[in-house]
Amino acid sequence: MAVEDAVARPGEGKTEAERQLTLHVGLVCVVAAVAVAFSVRQLVHLDLSGDDLTLSLTLVFMAALGVRINWRIRIRATVHAISWSETAIVLGLAVAPAPLVVLTTGVGVATALLSMKPSPLKTAFGVAKSTLLAAGAGVTLHALGWSETADLRHAIGMVGLAYAVAVVLDEVLTLPVIALATGTQVRRLFRDDLGLRLTSALARFVLIAVTLVILRGDNRLLLAVPPLVLSLHLLYSNQVKARTEQQAWQRLARTTDALNVVDLDEVLSTAVTQAGELFSADEVEIELRDGGRTVRGAGGTIGYDGPAGEPSTIDGSVLPVRLEGHDGSADVGVLRLRFRGPVQLSEREQYTLRTFASALCTAVRNAQAYAELARVAAEHAHAATHDALTGLANRRQLMERGTEQLSTRHAEGVTALVLIDLNHFKEVNDTLGHAAGDQVLMQVADRLRAVAQAEDLVARLGGDEFAVLLRGLPAPAVAAHRAEALIGALHQPLDVDGMRISVEASGGIAVAPASGGMPELLRRADVAMYQAKRAGQRVSTYAPTRDTADLGRLTLGGELPRAVADHEFTVNFQPIVDLASGEVTGAEALARWHHPTHGMIDPLRFLEAVERSGLLPAFAEAILDQALLAAVTWRAAGFDLPVSVNVSPRSLLDARFPGAVLARLRAHDLPPDRLVLELTETLTLSQLDVVDRVLSRLRDSGVRLALDDFGTGYSSLSLLSRIPVHELKIDRSFVTAMESSAEAAAVIRSTLDLGRSLDLTVVAEGVESEPQRRALWELGCAAGQGHLFARPLPSGSLLAALQRGSGGRPGTLVPPLHDTGAVIRLAPGRRQPGRSRPTGLPHLPA
Repeated sequence: MAVEDAVARPGEGKTEAERQLTLHVGLVCVVAAVAVAFSVRQLVHLDLSGDDLTLSLTLVFMAALGVRINWRIRIRATVHAISWSETAIVLGLAVAPAPLVVLTTGVGVATALLSMKPSPLKTAFGVAKSTLLAAGAGVTLHALGWSETADLRHAIGMVGLAYAVAVVLDEVLTLPVIALATGTQVRRLFRDDLGLRLTSALARFVLIAVTLVILRGDNRLLLAVPPLVLSLHLLYSNQVKARTEQQAWQRLARTTDALNVVDLDEVLSTAVTQAGELFSADEVEIELRDGGRTVRGAGGTIGYDGPAGEPSTIDGSVLPVRLEGHDGSADVGVLRLRFRGPVQLSEREQYTLRTFASALCTAVRNAQAYAELARVAAEHAHAATHDALTGLANRRQLMERGTEQLSTRHAEGVTALVLIDLNHFKEVNDTLGHAAGDQVLMQVADRLRAVAQAEDLVARLGGDEFAVLLRGLPAPAVAAHRAEALIGALHQPLDVDGMRISVEASGGIAVAPASGGMPELLRRADVAMYQAKRAGQRVSTYAPTRDTADLGRLTLGGELPRAVADHEFTVNFQPIVDLASGEVTGAEALARWHHPTHGMIDPLRFLEAVERSGLLPAFAEAILDQALLAAVTWRAAGFDLPVSVNVSPRSLLDARFPGAVLARLRAHDLPPDRLVLELTETLTLSQLDVVDRVLSRLRDSGVRLALDDFGTGYSSLSLLSRIPVHELKIDRSFVTAMESSAEAAAVIRSTLDLGRSLDLTVVAEGVESEPQRRALWELGCAAGQGHLFARPLPSGSLLAALQRGSGGRPGTLVPPLHDTGAVIRLAPGRRQPGRSRPTGLPHLPA
């Protein structure tokens, strides 16, 4: 093997490899110079005339021809040549003295290399290496006792051994030079093309043996050897070329097959590592247009994977090729092969490069398409199991994960579910808009996510309902503490568009049942949540004893749309009576559901479901219409009574509510002061400015306002400072307890004093007995309602009772407390509202 080209670049800035290459070549040249000096000394008496001159010229010619006849192999930017120089050397040693062969080999190789015009370093290494091969083979023959008269069989054996020494010496001297020049490991160079080199060496040895047989006939036949060598070279080089191309196409096929994957990272990694070996490049770079990504590698490893623009560290020639399809479309990027020196690809290599680039383009497009499909599929999968607004798990994921948890036989700990529902959330949407409602939901989700533990699953089931699946609890009782923490996280007000909004929530807890799975667990948590709402509690735990009512309520909830459409909701009226005279002064409208199967249903079982269903406006309008129609009927009969209608807090957060009320009053031609809207005392009323605007518009229009169940909440006095009401209604619980509880009597007394000071009418609810009536009247309460006077009656029945009257007095329901004209001595507490008696009830006069 002879080196024709190397990569050493003399000059400033040499790398360590280049310095080692120069040192190696210099060492070889020094040893070769010693061999040449020794040979010159041995041939000092040689007569270069006659046959010796002819022999010398023949040897020079053979050495030069052995260098020029070769086949070339490119390793990265260096082209190496496998030549016949060892054949010429060994044949020369068979017919001439070793010193002469050493000198003629050096002259012949130098002549051939100078005609090829390589660099001085390359020329020096080529001449020195060939000289050392001749010296090594000559020393071997001398040690074996070579003689031209030896029999042919021994001669071929000795020459074969000398040839083997020359071949091994060629490998030992050449492989380090190639390794230093190309940056390739010596071990890899030795393995690469080893079969080709061994086959070539065997073919050349056969040629040497044949030539020895010929020369035994006549040494002058040595001149016939070069044509024979040339013919064999042409034949063998064609075979080597065909074999090399076959191997190249096989490597291309394996490489393109390796690109047939759907992962883009794997495609790029395979392309970079395989292209480096396929084209023997120092570095391979792929730059994608989509995303500006660049992947670069060398030596079978990835050195850079990141944004485009990062420069390469290899300074040399670059062979770029576009990554496009066969028709020139779908340009996805560019493939760059980098070499440390000048490189010109063969025609076969250029075609291979274009084929590889086209295959890489197809692989990149397929991988990008698959990645897009995978991304879309992942988005769909995420969307199928997550809430789009909050990013929490949705109902589907909750059911799947819960079912998986409950089906695990050896699951550690207790599994429980907390169902959380926001109270009065619809008012936020109706008043501030859905954008504000979405902000509330997202902030609620963030708080629940922050409080939940790592093993918990937080989900939004839809609307304002959330659920938290608790797993691995040490005991069922722990679920209640965890639920309190979750609900407590919502206690602090939320900031929505600069407004502070407090969110109240109700929570239901259920522990995993023995059967029924997740559907049953969710149902039980839902039942517990509504139990909490009815009881006014923040959290309630599922109780089987109360499940039947809840099941009935849930069943009725599904029938609400039909009930509204079929006008199944009716109104009964409970009269409000002057406590002193027994005269009816008004009536409160109480909604009832006349169910075709279940009969009359109490409002406590369906009002909350109505509010949650979105049917509240239609329901409220139906109740208001019936109440106003009754007032018009009574008025036409001579009883001009105002009618009181309860208003849901959600209606007060609807800016359209006042207009709807006034429109109904005009439709029935009823003065606004004949309508009293009773407001439930809740925290929501004091939270939003829109409530004040709604109530102010109603009051300014003449509609009267009453605060119902006064004293049961925790913001009664603060509400009175903001809500422009006309009357207060004392909750029935205080009236029932006033005879036995000094505290209840004190609350009633203070409420009456407050009403007098604010010029408000005070009505006592739940009056069941005459002693209660008298006691309330003496405390200063002017009006009351309750079963003492009448139970809730249909409009027509109440009108008949008014017409019938009490004791022949139409418009009354009970006799008066005192006869007409009687002198009444009032208790001190009534004459002086600020004072209180030491006992729970005032003393009635005799």
